[in-house]
Amino acid sequence: MLKLKKTQTFLITNHEGFRLLPLSQLAAIADTPLKSQTHAPKPLESHSPLLIDPKYFVSALLNCKNVFQIKQVHAQIVANGLLSNLFVSNKLLFLYVQHKAIGEARAFFGGMRERDPVSWSVMVGGFAKAGDFDNCFTTFRELTRCSAQPDNYTLPFVLRVCRDRMDLLMGSLVHCVVLKSGLCLDQFVCAALVDMYARCRVIDDARKLFDDMPKKDLVTWTVMIDGYAECGNAKESLVLFDRMRDDGLVPDKITMVTVVNACAKLGAMQKARLIHDYICTMKFSLNVILGTAMIDMYAKCGSLDLAREIFDGMREKNVITWSVMIAAYGYHGQGKKALDLFPMMSSCGIMPNGITFVSLLYACSHAGLVDEGLELFNIMWDKYGVRPDVKHCTCMVDLLGRAGRLDEALKLIENMTVEKDEGLWSALLAACRIHKNVELAEWAAKSLLEIQPQNPGHYVLLSNIYASAGRWEDMAKIRNLMTKRNLKKIPGWTWIEVDNKIHQFSVGDKSHPLSKEIHGLLKSLIEKLELAGYVPDTNFVLHDVDEEVKVGMLYTHSEKLAITFGLIATPEGTPIRITKNLRVCGDCHTFIKFVSAITKRMIIVRDANRFHHFNEGTCSCGDYW
Repeated sequence: MLKLKKTQTFLITNHEGFRLLPLSQLAAIADTPLKSQTHAPKPLESHSPLLIDPKYFVSALLNCKNVFQIKQVHAQIVANGLLSNLFVSNKLLFLYVQHKAIGEARAFFGGMRERDPVSWSVMVGGFAKAGDFDNCFTTFRELTRCSAQPDNYTLPFVLRVCRDRMDLLMGSLVHCVVLKSGLCLDQFVCAALVDMYARCRVIDDARKLFDDMPKKDLVTWTVMIDGYAECGNAKESLVLFDRMRDDGLVPDKITMVTVVNACAKLGAMQKARLIHDYICTMKFSLNVILGTAMIDMYAKCGSLDLAREIFDGMREKNVITWSVMIAAYGYHGQGKKALDLFPMMSSCGIMPNGITFVSLLYACSHAGLVDEGLELFNIMWDKYGVRPDVKHCTCMVDLLGRAGRLDEALKLIENMTVEKDEGLWSALLAACRIHKNVELAEWAAKSLLEIQPQNPGHYVLLSNIYASAGRWEDMAKIRNLMTKRNLKKIPGWTWIEVDNKIHQFSVGDKSHPLSKEIHGLLKSLIEKLELAGYVPDTNFVLHDVDEEVKVGMLYTHSEKLAITFGLIATPEGTPIRITKNLRVCGDCHTFIKFVSAITKRMIIVRDANRFHHFNEGTCSCGDYW
């Protein structure tokens, strides 16, 4: 406990003027239990009666440096009968909350004879800041039941708790309270509602509230931009950013980090360059947060060179910056370069953390560096004090599974002491698909569906494994189960950016204005590829149909359509960059290798797992993906 000087004093007053009261005289009452505060201790003796002036106690509270000092002033407030002064009581409650003494605050709040909206707001906010969400909700319910009017301080706190817990039901109930309170147009409350709905993935409701707001500040725009990015519509995030600037708002660094992250999710290189130019024009310095986001953006837009240029140019880097650069090399398939950064990081005095080792193990997994991955996994605790968690174990299962060492992966799972999650079982199931281990796949799928019974991707992956093994009846059972549970397969989409515009294609798409030209060129292109040795791999058509029908289905995959459009719409010799929301199939992977050889084009593909750089008939993944 902090030792205070005996000469430290507090200021009180009487009719003779000001009098300094030493802390030493308060020692006897400083530890007065809060729960019995209504039995006030006898006021300190004085040579003259005290004239109570609340402002001096408030001033003393504001000068407190710790909870011990607050308790001493609290004792004086009790001794001088000022607990009935609501202004003083609220300030005392606020100081307890501000110093994170939530237990003392709760006891004091419980003993208050009178409370106003400020009292309730301070207590609701205090529980929220302390992470005590249950008591936050309970206190808020008590507030509404005792007919106290919630204000634009209390409501945003409760809505942020709903946001952090992704509690849409509670959030909707709070929204009803907002409407009854007449605060539906309050700027702070509306911004909190938009944030809550966006984080709960109810983006349409968030947008409706956003559009209805009479005045939008920079924070609200930033929340909406981030909401679209998190809900998988990064394209709309960038549209909103342009609209925000058209409305005359100037973004700050926080907004720019959000925009950069949205561009990273979209993978649009031309947009990335425009955003970078804007950052330079606005003379935003690349601090750790913005610089790290820029590295991630360029890497996810397909340019490791530009990502590394930003990385090398940063004056200050933290462990996240190094981890992001390592991860970038990893999902681009350059595992060796990812590992080379690790000793450089250590030589700069940056200690790795759990995120760093996830990035390193991921890089090993996608480059087939099994021995290196095993060594890192073994030393992370012994040498660096980083305890392996489920994410590290998932990387190891993926690493061993991809390499065909399923027995070792299974042994690792059985010996795990951390709780298994859907990511781990998904990694094992994916490895079973690669190596056609149906029995182990069924076991992994069963465990996976117990954790996430409503995720259609798990059903699709198992049904695909059955289809690859020719077990059409089992595949049909899984599909029927999906139908009964009203689950739909996530459709495959591929995006390509041309002239600063995003073009989107689905399988068999004929909606594009240049659809006729695209399908015509694709047909002639396939003929050239077949002469060069390309043979459609119908094993990737997971339907029990005729071979001719399978070939036709393969020819209209979304990535083939996007690449063909790229050949039409971009200058000869320039790279073609596409992004796919699912994993690229094996036949398309072969197709793109042939296209890169015949057209002399570099083709960069970002799928759900990683990047593939195709050039002159080869892929950067070395067909290990």
